[in-house]
Amino acid sequence: MNTEQLAPVGQEVILENDKVRVWHIRLEPGEQQPLHRHDHPYLVIAVQGAKNVIQTVDGTRIDADEPTGGVVYRDPGAVHMLTNVGDTTYLARLVELK
Repeated sequence: MNTEQLAPVGQEVILENDKVRVWHIRLEPGEQQPLHRHDHPYLVIAVQGAKNVIQTVDGTRIDADEPTGGVVYRDPGAVHMLTNVGDTTYLARLVELK
């Protein structure tokens, strides 16, 4: 897949330096973060949790329930999209470790 066709990791970069890049992510119920790829290991901090699903381009579906205040670490990986399948607004900070 051509990386020029991929969406950014989040809606807005709120901090960036030579060590980290911090993204703001907000998804309303039913809203989707389009296909994207993480090129760095990253942390996701759920400011306001939601029930999410990660769908990779190869068809893998991963349930990603993220409770408010929860933190997860993920390695870079497959191209995927994130969908808020719950009934609450999802608000997160995603910290890429450069």
